[in-house]
Amino acid sequence: MRITSVDAVRGLTVAAMLLVNDAGDWSHIYPWLEHATWHGCTPADFIFPVFMLIVGVSLQLAMGRQLEMFSPRGPMASAVVLRGVRIVLLGVALNVVSMLATDGHGFRLLGVLQRTGICFAAAGLIAIYFQGARAQWALLLAILLGYWALLAGGGGVEPNLNLADRIDTAVLGSLSYQYDAASGLAHEPEGILSTLPSLATVILGMRAGDWLRKGRIGDLAVAGVLAMLIGGLWSLALPLNKQLWTSSFVLWTGGFGMLALALAHQLIDVQGWPAVGRAMGVNAITAYAGSWLASCALVATGVMHPLYENVFGAPLAPLFGPEFASMAFAVSFTAVFWLAMRYAYKRGWRVSI
Repeated sequence: MRITSVDAVRGLTVAAMLLVNDAGDWSHIYPWLEHATWHGCTPADFIFPVFMLIVGVSLQLAMGRQLEMFSPRGPMASAVVLRGVRIVLLGVALNVVSMLATDGHGFRLLGVLQRTGICFAAAGLIAIYFQGARAQWALLLAILLGYWALLAGGGGVEPNLNLADRIDTAVLGSLSYQYDAASGLAHEPEGILSTLPSLATVILGMRAGDWLRKGRIGDLAVAGVLAMLIGGLWSLALPLNKQLWTSSFVLWTGGFGMLALALAHQLIDVQGWPAVGRAMGVNAITAYAGSWLASCALVATGVMHPLYENVFGAPLAPLFGPEFASMAFAVSFTAVFWLAMRYAYKRGWRVSI
């Protein structure tokens, strides 16, 4: 089952990812296009959680009817796991390309697609073998409270001292996003332990998808408000933190995503507004991977610096400031893939991983 508004929100989320990931000048970025340094939640910090929420929504929409018809579980489970593995391997392949394109940067094992693939497979198995809403809500609650307890009992939530960083240091080491050879300390924002609460975001998306599929949009909106309220209150004890994906962060960003879906459904599916973003949404991973490869190609060929300076930096920075010039490049880069995905959509091309 496909719902137009879900594709549209997914596409807008991927477009926002490209906008944030592809600044022209990383030394000059508007604050709202940057992630929080540690604690806190900027507009950019909502993007990946909303995408993960939609992973859960899409799973529920795709599998809900099959599960109600008691389709064989074995083949469904195999298909879910295999797709998750393919997404993980694509993420690893992109990291290899990035390592080859950028001199001096080591290989990073994990990342956005790796986390997406792992959570997709795990949530798919949960949807198959724990079908009841009550069981999924109980599992969600257990993850949120259990992760809070692990962080509280494992050194708190400060950099390098928290349990997630210590596990990534011990297991991933130099394969992490950040690694200090002198101290041996590592930090991986898509790390091992913090993938657990990311799974909670996907489970929350599965429950949202069930409401959406059944037309219970009022319940979806109310749940979104409650999730943000609980997450905001919880943040007084457990700070919002994207890099640790704290339990309060799960509810705060997940609630926002649920409200966005409820609004998009009302405007697009009910009132007939244009489904802006749908073309990007139906080929979301293609757009993400393509932008990654294009960015690596610009860097590896030496084109990136002169292109930015001659087309964006020199003409725009003196007039509007370096942050504007940097954003103008990101907007232009995103627009190229927006148009490419729109062309693919009109031609009926869809790449499935």
